[in-house]
Formats: sequence, C-alpha cells, structure tokens
Amino acid sequence: MAEAPQPYRVLARKYRPADFTGLIGQEALVRTLSNAFATGRIAHAFMLTGVRGVGKTTTARIIARALNCIGADGKGKAPTIQPCGVCEPCTSIAESRNVDVQEMDAASRTGIDDIREIIEGVRYAPVAARYKVYIIDEVHMLSKQAFNGLLKTLEEPPPHVKFVFATTEIRKVPVTVLSRCQRFDLRRIESAELAAYLGTLAQKENVKIEDAALALIARAAEGSARDGLSLLDQAIAHGALEGGTITGEMVRTMLGLADRGRVLDLFEKVMGGKLPEALADVTALYDAGADPLAVMQDLLETTHFLTRIKVAPAAQGFFDGGSAEAKRAGELAGKLSVPALTRAWQMLLRGLMEVRDATRPISALEMALIRVAHAADLPPTEKLVRDLIENGAASAPRGGSAPAPSSAPRVPTSQASVTTGSAQRAPQPQMAEAQSAPTLRNLEDIVALAMANHAPILRVQIENNMHLVRLEQSDTAGLLEFRPNAAAPRSLAGDLQQKLNAWTGLRWNISIAREGGAPTLSEQKKAAKVARLESVSQEPMVRAVLDRFPGAEIVQVRETVALDIAAPMPDADENA
Repeated sequence: MAEAPQPYRVLARKYRPADFTGLIGQEALVRTLSNAFATGRIAHAFMLTGVRGVGKTTTARIIARALNCIGADGKGKAPTIQPCGVCEPCTSIAESRNVDVQEMDAASRTGIDDIREIIEGVRYAPVAARYKVYIIDEVHMLSKQAFNGLLKTLEEPPPHVKFVFATTEIRKVPVTVLSRCQRFDLRRIESAELAAYLGTLAQKENVKIEDAALALIARAAEGSARDGLSLLDQAIAHGALEGGTITGEMVRTMLGLADRGRVLDLFEKVMGGKLPEALADVTALYDAGADPLAVMQDLLETTHFLTRIKVAPAAQGFFDGGSAEAKRAGELAGKLSVPALTRAWQMLLRGLMEVRDATRPISALEMALIRVAHAADLPPTEKLVRDLIENGAASAPRGGSAPAPSSAPRVPTSQASVTTGSAQRAPQPQMAEAQSAPTLRNLEDIVALAMANHAPILRVQIENNMHLVRLEQSDTAGLLEFRPNAAAPRSLAGDLQQKLNAWTGLRWNISIAREGGAPTLSEQKKAAKVARLESVSQEPMVRAVLDRFPGAEIVQVRETVALDIAAPMPDADENA
C-alpha cells in the first residue's frame, strides 16, 4: 500500500534554525550567549526584543535546547551552545512535547491566573530535563497584575528555572521586569544578507530564481526573515506553472510594485512639471496592478536616494550600483537642488499618509503628485529674497496706487513679516514735586500705578472693563467717572477708590456712568495692532511678498534697531 503524501510545510517552518549556526544576522547575540555558556555565566532570565520575524521565538527555543541538551551519546553534563538536535531533550523540545519547557502566548493568556500557574510550577524540580524553561511570547501583552505577580519569582527564581521572554514592544514592558532580565535586541537583517540566505534555500528547493527577484523579496521583507521566507514561498507558487526561472518582473507583479525605471520616469516628469504625462504614467501603473501606496513609497525612496547622491556621490540604496537606473538617477540628481528634493520629500511624506488613509488611494496619489509638481515650479528661497530686495522695494504695490502716508510709526520692513508688536512698557505716571501725589492724566497712568504697587488683578480689570468718561485731579482730591463693562465686578468702583486714596494720599470720588466713555485700553491696543499691521502690509517689499504668496498673512511685527551698514568698520588696531 502506497504511503500517504506528507503535507506541505511552508519554508518558514521547514528551515527554522535548530541551533545558533542557522540564525542569520544576529552575530552579537550569538557571541554573547556563546561566551556565557562557555564560562557558565548563564542568566536566569532573557528578554528578546525586535521586529517581527527576526528570530525571537526561534532563539528562545534554541536557548531551551542548549540548556537541556545531553548530547548524542547521552553523557552531556552541562549546557552547550551547540545542541545536538538528536537527544531526547532536543527532539522533544523541537516537537513541543517536553513537559519541562512550557511556551505561553501572552497575547491570549494575559491575566494573573495564568501567571499563578507558573509561580506554582517553579517550586517543583524538572521531570526529565536539566532546567525548567518558561518561554513567554509577546510578553508586553501581560496585564499589570500579571507583571506584578511575576516580579518576585523573576528576581529570585529557583536554580532549576529559566525564563525567556520575547516581545516586539519593549517599551510596554515595565522597567521593573526589564531590570531583572538580560536583554538582547535582535536587529533587522540586511537586505543583501537576507537575499543571499533566500538564494541558498531556493537552491535547496531546486528553484531557479533571479538575483533581482531575490533582492525585491528581501527589500519587501523589511529585515524580517520570516516575511522573506513567506514571500519566497509565494513567489515559488506564483511561478510554478510557468516553468523556468522566477524573474524580477514576476516578483514585481506579484508584489504589486512599479518598475524602478518607470518610477524614475514618473519622478522626473513630476519634478519637471509635466503633469499630463505623469498622470498618464500613474494610470498605466495602476491598471497594471501597482499599489498606489507602493508607488508612493517608491517615490519616497527615489527622493531619498537622489538626495543621498547629492551629498554622498558614492551612496548605494534604492537603485543597484552600476545599473542603467542608477546611472539615470545620478544624472537626474545633478539637475535637482537639495532644497527642491527636501521639499519634495516633505510633500510626498504627507502624501503617503493621505494615500494610506484615503478611501480611493489612487486619487490621493494623483493629488499629491499635482502638489509636488506645482511646488517644483517655485523659485528657490534665496532667489525669491534676492528678487524682493532688488525689485520689490522699488515697485509700487500691485493692483493699486501707493498707499497714503500713515500716522502709525514706520516699522523696518526687514522684520515686518516675522513677528507682531512686542508688549510695550506701560507709561509711568508723571510725578509732581517730591513728596507729593502722582499726577494721573489717563487710565494708562492708573494702570502704571497699579503695577508699581503690585495689584495685577485691579490692573487687568482697569484694562479690560473700564470705559473712561472723565478724569480730573487737584492738589487735594480727584474725580473719576467710567462706564463699566458687563463683565466688570460690582466692587470695581469701591476697590479702585480705596486703592487710589491709599496710593496718592488724595480723596478720590469714583462715579459710574450709564453710557458713553472711550474704548477700553484693551480695545485701543487691538485697534492699534490692526492699524499697525495694515500700515506694514502697504510697505512695498511686504506687499510684494503677499502678492507672491496668495493667502499669506502678517501675524506679527517686531521693531528692530537699524544698523548703519554704510558706516566704516573700525580698524583692527583700534579694537586691539
């Protein structure tokens, strides 16, 4: 009777490393653990962190085998960094049937009750292995109570117990737990190293695949060995019925990626302002199956690569060195400035988020490219400033005659568009003869007197809620009449009378009017600010900037002391 065919095992399971020699890209971890095992300095708890698919759970299982391996002859007396893989502990751990090695998924078992099982179990010696090993995957998912319940056992575990934790979110693990563990950060696997590894596995599977296809898979895996193996599995299945070699074009179609040459064409047309042609290319890519998000990511990588070429001509990255696309990219980089590239990067990065969140990603992609194309037409900042300095100040404001002279103080135009009026110091009340009462001529003088006597609340009430009707003062008395705002407290008149009597030594009569009165000090300041901004907006250079950038506003005016640049500089001997 013929044997039943064995079920297919995906490459990620079939080629899972059984020892540290098969673990790629983690040399620092392997070196540290090798030295620890060789010297007997083995920690009681390990924390493995890193992105998905870099080997955290695989490393945890290898550590469990290394701790319990007894050798092929069964005579091993101590842990070894090179487990044999054939002894009973090694095989039972590999098949997940060793009673002394327990693996728990914290994503589904997050509570304190699950941790209590571990706490109860650590008291008993291992049944068949050298150590009891508890592997907790996605440990950051444990609840706060579960972490607290684990702390004491984790700090002082029995000598026959080891803990191995794995997590992709190390920041969510309490520092009290981290401080009790030996931490290992598993790094992303370099694309070239991962491509080479996938190539060796393809040879073992008797699959012919181009280096370009392997490079595409490695880049799409983003440093994850498991993702790379899954994509290789998919590529093999994708090309199984076509025979021959798996090509880069086949993988590109499978992944929904745009050809790099076509992406470079698209980028060149966008930066050149050729929008109809660029949008036609986007449509063609979309109809061919390219994902709009992948196209945007490729455009960002192209921008990054071109910028790196500008600052480091020998840079390698998105385009393979020596390829026709790399040569074209170098020529294109020579035509673009770093400011233009960085501006494109910022706009494409924003567009990436829009494409990702849009209900129709292709529309968001097109709108982002339209913005980039129009921004590419803007002149460089230094040219704009130079044009404004040379031509803007000499020309009248666009769209009308020159403005009439304003009574507002003239503000230096070089700072007009930068900041708004800084707070002016309140005028000080005019003082009469020595030892006499201060002369109060207006509300500004009263505000200054309140500030000098440390009465900030009264000062605010005067500025915001008092409409001055009349203010008179003699040598012996004073008269103040005002109309209060609706927000003014009822005690304002009495409080002000009491304070003025004490501060001036005079007898003040405070009365309230039902109507009339000047604007409050706050209203006067706002009106002055509006008038000042309006005056500044009519300056020729400022008007030129506002005309050049529709929708721009003056938000602040700052006065600066103008330097006499025509004055000769002192000689060096004079400064000695």
